[in-house]
Amino acid sequence: MLGGTEFVGRAVTEDALARGWDVTVFHRGRHAAPDGARAVHGDRTTAEGLAALAAADGPWDAVVDTWSGAPRAVRDAARALAGRAGRYAYVSSASVYRYPGVAGSDESFPVVAGDPEADAVAYAEDKRGGELAAEGAFGADRTLHVRAGLILGPYENIGRLPWWLNRVARGGPVLAPGPRDASIQYIDVRDLAAWTLDAVVDGLSGPYNLICPKGHVTMGSLLDACVSVAGAPGVELVWTDPETVLAAGIEPWSDLPVWLPPGELYDTMHDTSPEKALRAGLRCREVANTVADTFRWLRSLGGVAPQRPDRPSVGLAPEREAAALTP
Repeated sequence: MLGGTEFVGRAVTEDALARGWDVTVFHRGRHAAPDGARAVHGDRTTAEGLAALAAADGPWDAVVDTWSGAPRAVRDAARALAGRAGRYAYVSSASVYRYPGVAGSDESFPVVAGDPEADAVAYAEDKRGGELAAEGAFGADRTLHVRAGLILGPYENIGRLPWWLNRVARGGPVLAPGPRDASIQYIDVRDLAAWTLDAVVDGLSGPYNLICPKGHVTMGSLLDACVSVAGAPGVELVWTDPETVLAAGIEPWSDLPVWLPPGELYDTMHDTSPEKALRAGLRCREVANTVADTFRWLRSLGGVAPQRPDRPSVGLAPEREAAALTP
């Protein structure tokens, strides 16, 4: 596991350990690896770090990599491991598809350009470059591209679901952006981890969209689940139409995490086909499970979730929410 101490990498590592697998975690040592994993420390972006990776005891049946920066870092790590590992699973992103998307699109949809030799350019191009870098070292038949959509669940270090949970825990009227019955798509991090490990065992290769089916969750069922586990006495979801929310200057996705109004961005983010992954065994847990387990984890941290330094914080300031709710 390249990484393995935070969010997706941690979920993958814990799942592998629960299966009784021998797991080596290569990371910089900033966070503790899960108990039971063998830790090797090094920075993959430096010559010294790559030397530490090359010197680590192998071989391995598979490598899982979640890198989202410069594609050349994937290139260098994959080259260092190509002769000592069977398969390479690269946790990519649905962002590699060209914008705007088309409702119901699948893995055949055109992707952005990517350069496996490049420094960091932009998220979509970097992830596509990472895909090409992994494939260049391991070959198409030994490389799996896990094109994840929005990822939620315990260990989240972006702040989306933690923000909603903390908001309903504060109580009072909550601006709930409609339509209430609008389908939303995400993947629980543990479902992503389980499918990825099953996929390397099954020898899968190529791209797979990892996201729950359309209709599996709605904005209403997500926020109702938040209220059920975290809602303070007197909390009230005030469902508000998209036009009113936008007219108040509130930004979808960033001010109100997960939510997008109808339109091409919604079609791109919340209407993608996961049929290929479903046929290959993807199982998506109920939203109540994702929300309850995330809240339990969040409470264990005193309500303060970790925040990736390379991502902006999300959420709507209380005074802006109050102004939007004022008739």
